[in-house]
This record gives sequence, C-alpha cells and structure tokens, in this order.
Amino acid sequence: MPGEYGAPREVDVDGTAVRLSSPERPLWRDSTGVVTKADLVAYYLSVADALLEAVRDRPTTLQRFPDGVVVDGERRESFYNKHLPKSVPDFVNHVRVTFPSGRTAEQVCPANAATLIWAANLGTVTFHPWPVTRVDVDRPDELRVDLDPQEGRDFTDAVEAAQVLAAMLRDLGAEPYVKTSGGRGLHVFVAIEPHGEFLDVRHAAIALGRALERQLPDLVTTAWWKEERGARVFVDYNQMARDRTMASAWSVRARPGAPVSMPLEWSDVGAINPADFTLHTVPGHLAAHGNAWASLGRRRWDIGPLLDLWREDIEERGLGEMPFPPDYPKMPGEPPRVQPSRRARETHPR
Repeated sequence: MPGEYGAPREVDVDGTAVRLSSPERPLWRDSTGVVTKADLVAYYLSVADALLEAVRDRPTTLQRFPDGVVVDGERRESFYNKHLPKSVPDFVNHVRVTFPSGRTAEQVCPANAATLIWAANLGTVTFHPWPVTRVDVDRPDELRVDLDPQEGRDFTDAVEAAQVLAAMLRDLGAEPYVKTSGGRGLHVFVAIEPHGEFLDVRHAAIALGRALERQLPDLVTTAWWKEERGARVFVDYNQMARDRTMASAWSVRARPGAPVSMPLEWSDVGAINPADFTLHTVPGHLAAHGNAWASLGRRRWDIGPLLDLWREDIEERGLGEMPFPPDYPKMPGEPPRVQPSRRARETHPR
C-alpha cells in the first residue's frame, strides 16, 4: 500500500531502472512553495549530462537530508556521507580514498546518470566531488578557489574579486571557469595537470590568494581566523586540502528556495542575480543556453607559476605555511592552531 509520501516507483535512467521511494516527501516547504523528492529527482534527471561532467569518476561525498531541508520553518538535520552506503546497486561505482587521519574508505564515484538519481533518492541534495579522479586519487586535477564574502560584503564584492582573480590567472596562462556557490559567493575552477599532491595544490591556492590579497587589500583576505577577516572576501585556500570539497556545478544547495550552484560565462557574471538560479529555473536555462562549463578539462594548466609564487612568499616576503582545517593532525611548518585573540591573552595575561 502507498505510504505517507506516496507509493514507490521506478524511474528509467538511460535504460536503468532506479527505485524512487516516498516520492511526495517534502524536502522544502516554506513561503516559496513545496519541493518534493520527486521534484529533486526530476531536476537531476534534467541536468544529468551536465552534472555528470562535473562529478564523473570523482570520489564524491553525498550531502544527505533524509527528512527534508526546510519544512514549515524547521531546518532539518543532514549528514555528509563519506563512506559507501550499504547495499548499493551494481551500477554504482566506488573508489578507495585516504582521509587526513590516514584512515581509508570506499566512496561513491559516479560513472553514470543512474548513480545520480539513486543518490537523490537517498536524500542527496548536494554532490561534493573531490578535485581528483579515480585514475589517481592523490593528485588533484582541478584548482578550486572559493570566494566567500564575509559579513559586510555581498555578491557584487565576490564578482569584483573573481574578475581580478581571473585576469591574474589568464596572465599566468590558465583558463579559469566561474560558477555561483548557491549563496553569496563565487567558485573559480582551473583544470590542471595532475602532477602535484594535495599539499602542492593547496600551496598554489595559498600563493594565488595572497597575490590577490596584495592587489586588493581592502577587499580580499586570506586570514583563516574569522576575527581577522573583517568585512572582506575570504579566499578559502583550505578547500584544496585533502578531503575538503565544494558543491559541484549544477548541485542544488540546502538553502531556502532550492538555489543551484550555477556555471556562468565570464561575460555574464557581473550581470546576474545568483538567487535567480534555482531547481525550478535552471533546467530551462540549461536547455536554452547550454553548459557554460562544457569545455572545462579540455586544456590543462601546470601550476608551476603559482608554486614559484609560493617560494617567493617564503624566501622574499617571509611568509610560510597557513593553518590547516581543525580536524587535521598537526602539519609540518604550521603556525599555532590557536585563535589569535586567545593566543594574545595567553601570552600577555592581565
């Protein structure tokens, strides 16, 4: 008999039958309307080819909301599924990854659209792919820059920072791509040669962020501690640390209105409102305008120039390692992982 949220049914995905349970379960129910699990599945079916380009053969963390995202004003609980769920179908590929602790796990590694719909049925709202592929899970093939406006800044500030960043990358011979974060920020991606390990690419991201900070000191910061950032756009260099991921292009974000992390043409980035790209509007936009990121990965760039900048920062500017994420073990050369105000109190007690 049908359950509270409708009878299970099968969805045909390129000839593969994928089970959809509780299709009428509300994931969003607020002043903007109702979005059900069936609506989420329909969205991911409509963008499956484009989304698959972003996550194909990449270890992918699934951000799951089994009880919904926002329902009647209540924000529901979620979890990041970093381990392969039990009883996966045969069409779901997976790959072994190593976490910063040294522990390993099998993680979903999408190779087909059926995997995306299977994950959506599990309540996966957002896909978080690693910047590596199954060919070599220890050497990133994407440099990713997260531009996160802090309090007092907004999307227009992220746009200004992104445009200067893009010019810097082009001057170095790279080809940057941009997308909305699904919030107030922007993500800039560059396809790179997978020669360096995570630490190398993280150092490249730090060097790039510092160079941008020097060019736009009143707008941009690389300060890890929030109390030091001020009203600026934060370059989150730790998004390039192992086991740190960004929402994929075309992923729905767990925010009111079901916004989407939307790939853009650089010519459009200053003229759009990120709130216009939602689960409801993106399929039509994609059908009408195509995938702005269709060529990402066709030309890869060597991060050597950024590693040269990293060495210059050390040798000429006296700069060094930056704090790692809090769950990391203490890393070589890392400064004290203590909030600056607390460190000052401990050094100069009253």
